[in-house]
Amino acid sequence: MTEKELIGKLRELRQIRPSKDWVVLTKSQILGEEEPAVEVRFFHFPVLRMAYAGLAVVFVLFGTFAFSQNSLPGGLLYPIKKISEKAQAVFVSETEKPQASLELANKRLEELTKIAESNQVQNLAPAINEFQASVSEVARNLSRIDATSSDPVVVKGFVDQAKKIGEKAQEVKSLGVVIEEEELEELEEASSKLELELLVSLLENMISDLENRTLTEKQEEILSQMKELVEEEKYSEALDLLFINQ
Repeated sequence: MTEKELIGKLRELRQIRPSKDWVVLTKSQILGEEEPAVEVRFFHFPVLRMAYAGLAVVFVLFGTFAFSQNSLPGGLLYPIKKISEKAQAVFVSETEKPQASLELANKRLEELTKIAESNQVQNLAPAINEFQASVSEVARNLSRIDATSSDPVVVKGFVDQAKKIGEKAQEVKSLGVVIEEEELEELEEASSKLELELLVSLLENMISDLENRTLTEKQEEILSQMKELVEEEKYSEALDLLFINQ
């Protein structure tokens, strides 16, 4: 290597700068000082950064879903509330659907009432649509119930809840809210039909039970009258006749 080349190499070495950590470490060793603690920054590690980012996303999503539960139709978070409800509905069995739909209709009616009472005119239309859709769902679920094979007490509970929804809807209409009668009529028709089926089922079971018993002459006469009333579709009268003579 020539002298000129050697000088060039030395000049290149002058451009090299030691790292800050190396300087501090070397200085401490020469002066006998304690080695400074190395600062560990968690976010220097990609894996930790990803973990913290994922955790932050989870907290944000959880908070958003929680806040959305109080949102009303037309609100920014209401679509998220509906997504949450649909996710929960996946786990509802067929036998639980009537009750679940009744609860949802009540919730929609409460939302509509709040909007009407607070005079949020711009949100009335979506709230009415949501309520009417929920009422139609209740009617569909009630129409699928077989009153002859279901628990009479449970069925009667469904009918009573459906009637209360109709009554509350009329109260909301008194606030000036225009609700289409079609869905309410559909609900009333479905609940009335179910109530009738329940009544017929109860009467048939009672008549069958009486026929298998040893009856007095008066009881035989009452049973005969009940059968006639049932054939004439006078179910309430037939039931009243039985209760009066018990």
